[in-house]
Amino acid sequence: MTTPAGTPVWFELNTPDVAAAQDFYAAVTGWTVAASPMPEHGGYLIATAPDGDAIAGMMTPPPGAPAMPGWATYFASDDVDATVAATKERGGALRFGPMDIPHIGRFAILADPQGVTFVVMKGDSPEPATAFKQAPNQFGHGVWIELATPDPDAAIEFYGSLFGWGKQGAIAMGEMGEYTFIGRDGEAPPGAVMSSATTGAPARWNSYILVPDIDTAIATATGKGGTLIQGPDPIPGGDYSANITDPHGSQLGLVGSRKAA
Repeated sequence: MTTPAGTPVWFELNTPDVAAAQDFYAAVTGWTVAASPMPEHGGYLIATAPDGDAIAGMMTPPPGAPAMPGWATYFASDDVDATVAATKERGGALRFGPMDIPHIGRFAILADPQGVTFVVMKGDSPEPATAFKQAPNQFGHGVWIELATPDPDAAIEFYGSLFGWGKQGAIAMGEMGEYTFIGRDGEAPPGAVMSSATTGAPARWNSYILVPDIDTAIATATGKGGTLIQGPDPIPGGDYSANITDPHGSQLGLVGSRKAA
């Protein structure tokens, strides 16, 4: 079974201090973080959810590696080279690759026409990716992605042409514009697009991780030197969302219930 194109398949943190990141995110998200068992991966750290699924990687980029600070989202591609070509044809750019990762798959770092970085990957495994699961109690998994961009309509058209997405409804945010859900017809949308110009959010892809209790996760993050930059705010379905930055300024979204509410 293959993973549909556009599905978030991996999350990766580029940080100057992987040891501190390991401690911070393990406490906030409940991940278990350990070095990859494959020596050729050079000490790359892998974060695993409580159910045993690998979710994310952490690394300090080696000299000469492409600059991609903070958290990056990897999207499934049926053909990485074809996605690179399509990105260029539609006004985007290739930042790095395509390149094969031993025992993992082929990937490329790209930028959309608005300059927002994203990564595409085709994995070697025949099994579907499990880092992103939109289901109850999938703690530690990615459950939502969010693009802030200066041109939401152009971005939706661009990513729609790559991944088969379309508009799947929207929430009006007054002067900040619309929060537009994206995805395929008949499927749960993986995320949404909003204006970076009207909201003031940095133009980037942001990912949200499910935690058992949003207030506990926020308190843990701030207690370990992180910062709360948004929330907790109610979202459809009864949960709450928040955004934090770690002690080095990398932003990550959180979703969870609010037991104290």
